[in-house]
Amino acid sequence: MAKDVEAVPGEGFQTRDYQDPPPAPFIDGAELKKWSFYRAVIAEFVATLLFLYITVLTVIGYKIQSDTDAGGVDCGGVGILGIAWAFGGMIFILVYCTAGISGGHINPAVTFGLFLARKVSLPRALLYMIAQCLGAICGVGFVKAFQSSYYTRYGGGANSLADGYSTGTGLAAEIIGTFVLVYTVFSATDPKRSARDSHVPVLAPLPIGFAVFMVHLATIPITGTGINPARSFGAAVIYNKSKPWDDHWIFWVGPFIGAAIAAFYHQFVLRASGSKSLGSFRSAANV
Repeated sequence: MAKDVEAVPGEGFQTRDYQDPPPAPFIDGAELKKWSFYRAVIAEFVATLLFLYITVLTVIGYKIQSDTDAGGVDCGGVGILGIAWAFGGMIFILVYCTAGISGGHINPAVTFGLFLARKVSLPRALLYMIAQCLGAICGVGFVKAFQSSYYTRYGGGANSLADGYSTGTGLAAEIIGTFVLVYTVFSATDPKRSARDSHVPVLAPLPIGFAVFMVHLATIPITGTGINPARSFGAAVIYNKSKPWDDHWIFWVGPFIGAAIAAFYHQFVLRASGSKSLGSFRSAANV
């Protein structure tokens, strides 16, 4: 695999201390025998559980405090801004805690995008997604157990299309929102950036958390903001009402399309992986 090079005045071209890592195998049987693989799956389960517990509890708490019929006040509670901070802040915390163990995906759309870019194998991607969905169900289940008197009354934190918005608008919001998130994940974790900009320290969880925060500000009024199929699935399973289930396909199709576009854009447009591979092939053929 070709290395990147840069020109150094008076010294000609010098090879950078950087080389693209090889793509992950489609199916890696060896990793299935390693404890580190299952430890990563467990980390994804626990992280998604904590993510859903804190964020859904924040959503319900806001609705309780702003419900004037139940003694709340207008503009009470944390508001949409606080909810967005809860989602973004928890992603920052959990990605920071789990990045060295599982990569800190905490989202099937992120896992799907990284799989398409050959960053993770198929078995790892599938088990991560299963763990994330199960963790989300358990996290929302804890919210319902601890807030049973309020959970159903205030919607259970379930995602659905808001009144006045078309299905196309909701789908577009999920596609674009997930694109922003997954594109940020690729950019913040790009090893080439680390090699090129080593003098500029970047804490990867920070831009990822901010991406989640900004997308929530834009799309909470439209879909409640999914951009994470596990988050939407866990809330829909525990709340189990017709409206969230009727709209539920949006929160899988939209994020997966957005993740696929982000993976293609980063790998084949920004990184030009396809042209690099073709160039290497032509160079080898001419030898």
